[in-house]
Amino acid sequence: MKLCAILILLTISGRALACPVAPDHQNALDVLIDQLQKAPSEAVARGLSNNMWTYWADAPDEISQEILDRGMSRRAAWDLLGAREDFDRLVKYCPEFAEGYNQRAFVNFLRKDYVAALPDLERAIVLSPRHVGALSGRALALVALGRDAEAQDALAEALELNPWLPERRLLKPPAAKEKQGQDL
Repeated sequence: MKLCAILILLTISGRALACPVAPDHQNALDVLIDQLQKAPSEAVARGLSNNMWTYWADAPDEISQEILDRGMSRRAAWDLLGAREDFDRLVKYCPEFAEGYNQRAFVNFLRKDYVAALPDLERAIVLSPRHVGALSGRALALVALGRDAEAQDALAEALELNPWLPERRLLKPPAAKEKQGQDL
């Protein structure tokens, strides 16, 4: 409701909405990634991964935070169309905020629209190259599309940052190279 009132007032006053730059949490995320890579157990890694989401979900301003939070609530309630509308709005308002794209991709993934999820995941990764959630999401979307070689590369990239990802079980060992020998 508060968001609607702000949007109406800004529209009436004729001012265009402009999203500010998202907070820069890269140093904190780098520390968490370093800790993940050294984590002694999956339980410790899970806690560190959860901490990463607090940074990724820190929107640029109050308006974008309200849109993000509402979209995530709708997604959690399986109102996927409503969530998609919110994330469309967020991406339009804050086109440089990686989490808007990542969340919209997640909604498309849940809808089994993996083709639609991929461009948003790619954009999230461009904006936030060490976004482990987007990297693993891209791997899962590629798996769902049957693009196994690309999926394995994407998964390996995500696992370089977080070796404890639950998706690690999908990583296939490299194919054994055929030994070359002499015919007997």
